[in-house]
Amino acid sequence: MKKITSICAVVIAFISLTAMTLLTAEFKFEKETHDFGKIPAGKPVSFEYKFNNAGDEPIIIADVQPTCGCSVAEFTKSPVKPGEAGTIKVTFNAETKGPFTKSFIVKSNTKTPVKTLTIKGIVE
Repeated sequence: MKKITSICAVVIAFISLTAMTLLTAEFKFEKETHDFGKIPAGKPVSFEYKFNNAGDEPIIIADVQPTCGCSVAEFTKSPVKPGEAGTIKVTFNAETKGPFTKSFIVKSNTKTPVKTLTIKGIVE
């Protein structure tokens, strides 16, 4: 009898955990890298990453962290329901001439909880 009870408990636990992992939020970005091309020094440039929620649960963005102090990010603060869209706007203020590549770390409750968005270009 104990053996049957133990087996039932394991099966119920497995089904519960499997069901919980099936319902997740999921980003679907139009693109994850943006090339500004040539930009002037000292003049901030911005790009808006657009995404849809391709999952079953609302996307909640906890934070978007730039990898340097020359960049900032603004993002959709309210939960993005399944099938709806949101944005992450990044701004880069170039002071040094030459090529650049900057990243933004997106932390959320999605299937991939840490996502990286990238901007690049050449400062003239």
